[in-house]
Amino acid sequence: MTDFLLELRCEEIPARMQIKASEDLARLFTDELAKAGLKSQSIDSFVTPRRLALVARSLPLETAAVSEEFKGPRTSAPAQALEGFLRKTGLTQDQLEDREGVWFATVNKPGRATAEVLAQAVPAIVRAFPWPKSMRWGTASQTTESLRWVRPLQGIVAILGEDLVDIEIEGIRSSYATLGHRFHHPGEITIGGAHDYVEKLRACHVIVRHQERQAIIEAKANEAAAAKGYIVIEDKGLVAENAGLTEWPVPLLGDFDPAFLDVPPEVIQLTLRINQKYFVLRDGAGKLAPAFICTANIEAKDGGEAIIAGNRKVLAARLSDARFFWEQDRKTSLEDHAKKLERITFHEKLGTVADKVERVAKLARWLVEKGIISPLPQAGGAGGGQAATPEELANLAEQAARLAKADLVTEMVGEFPELQGIMGGYYARAEGLPDAVADAIRDHYKPVGQGDEVPTAPVTVAVSLADKLDTLRSFFGIEEKPTGSRDPFALRRAALGVIQIVTTNNLRFAVAEGDLLDFFADRLKVQQKEAGVRHDLIDAVFALGGEDDLVRLLARVKALQSFVATDDGTNLLAGYKRAANILKKEEPTRSVMPAEAGISGGSSEAETPASAGVTQLTYAPEPAEAELIAALDAAEPRASAAVQAEDFEGAMAALASLRAPIDAFFDKVTVNDADPAKRLARLALLARVRDAVHAVADFSKIAG
Repeated sequence: MTDFLLELRCEEIPARMQIKASEDLARLFTDELAKAGLKSQSIDSFVTPRRLALVARSLPLETAAVSEEFKGPRTSAPAQALEGFLRKTGLTQDQLEDREGVWFATVNKPGRATAEVLAQAVPAIVRAFPWPKSMRWGTASQTTESLRWVRPLQGIVAILGEDLVDIEIEGIRSSYATLGHRFHHPGEITIGGAHDYVEKLRACHVIVRHQERQAIIEAKANEAAAAKGYIVIEDKGLVAENAGLTEWPVPLLGDFDPAFLDVPPEVIQLTLRINQKYFVLRDGAGKLAPAFICTANIEAKDGGEAIIAGNRKVLAARLSDARFFWEQDRKTSLEDHAKKLERITFHEKLGTVADKVERVAKLARWLVEKGIISPLPQAGGAGGGQAATPEELANLAEQAARLAKADLVTEMVGEFPELQGIMGGYYARAEGLPDAVADAIRDHYKPVGQGDEVPTAPVTVAVSLADKLDTLRSFFGIEEKPTGSRDPFALRRAALGVIQIVTTNNLRFAVAEGDLLDFFADRLKVQQKEAGVRHDLIDAVFALGGEDDLVRLLARVKALQSFVATDDGTNLLAGYKRAANILKKEEPTRSVMPAEAGISGGSSEAETPASAGVTQLTYAPEPAEAELIAALDAAEPRASAAVQAEDFEGAMAALASLRAPIDAFFDKVTVNDADPAKRLARLALLARVRDAVHAVADFSKIAG
């Protein structure tokens, strides 16, 4: 057994591709070895900006001999079939075995040297590598058959034990040589094998383990910040990105002019993080600090002073641009910015963004005027920025909705699209608009996903809900619905947002109808799954039809979930399913008039005996039968009244009273009695049980 080292060295690999590339290399290598019957004990993967590498531990020096059996044509088959089989196996007819009129071939394959397998596997891996983006280079790039790689491939190290595996790819031949750090050790390094790869490169200022570079960046950044009394704002993604930009990371702390802090903090954070890949800092009071941490790829002789000075200069230019955008945007009111939305197409079938704004404004006002959204009880009038009356709330909601998209045409949002809404809130506050309007503009996109803050302020709720409902209704109206994994207009996210807003704020109204209501049902299952709510119970309530109030629906679902978890619920479900199965086989019950079923009382042809109220039989019922009738007579009105009062726990309790009588009925009463009158009456009684249960939920949709 011995170890194998593979390094593929190239020009800089984009940081965002490195981790996936490292995983892909290990996966492809494992797959290629498996084809030859080889398996390593373990694989260690490495990646830096300039190299992909792996070490496969404990490989055998050669593959094991294998014997494969192939089934051929029948011995009576035409000669052409036999000839084809012989070509496939490489055998002659006298080497075949006749088994009951069918030819079989046994092909023995001798073992191969592992080095030979590797020499074929590595080029196959390189040519099949799934880079998200790749390129061709040099004169060979004139043909589409030439090698593609993320950046020009420059070197290959392939060592099995201490022996070089001879590999050649597009003129690049494997060797023992690689390169160290671009600046600290630009010369060649001779690698002895897998045993000294990591430490030899470390000695030449290259840390090949991505996770180790991340740990260094986190530790050194926190240390540098703490020395100045600052705290690094945690950002795992930025740590990983900086680790992908450096082979020898050295975090350095710099500062910028505190005057720039007049610009909204979100702008500064994005400038530092997105444009410059810097870490953002807070001071002891939790405010944004006029400082940053950059990650150098070199240990500078001056301690990094020149690097910090250069980064400070670049950052100052970036922040100056941001401040210019901030000042310029505020010279125009949001109302005037909003007029420019007429120039932006929302969708070719749905008009401009201005058209959408008009729809959202009307819908936001309607939500208030219909009493769906009400002012907060403690609101203190316009002075506090909140509404004291429905009319004030409606006016604020409409005003906020008309200005909510205005920042889309500002310079700042043009530079940082991530700040849409946020900048509108700042601009609204800067021009003295009510706080409730500014907050609604800032937060109307929320929630943008599970775990995001859900609006609760009335004006914000009105605008956010109206915006999402308009998006959903508009796109469903033009048949632009999500299909499979495609959701180009983020309608699934919009539906989840509506569900979260409605349920968090206990809003009572019909959210949708038709296909859109079914869409909400699917999204509700996704949203409630994390809360531990079973999707079949949601189906059981939706199946009743006509339920478009999400708050009421969830209350019913949660009561149902609690009920089916009890013994009464479990047993009632079993009894219901037994009744439903019998009725499914004996469906004529519904077409029989009550008199023919042995039941007195009037009923239309479409009605079940349950709808006739109290059951009256033309024969003397058995005790268990009479008990079930009495239980239904008592439970049905109780359950119906509880459902009307939205007391779903009470409705479940009423159903629970049926559990024992149903069990006794099935134990002691013969449904398919020889007497037609008894048989039809008992089937009608089971239909009444089913209908009583369906008044609360469709138990046929419940698993178990």
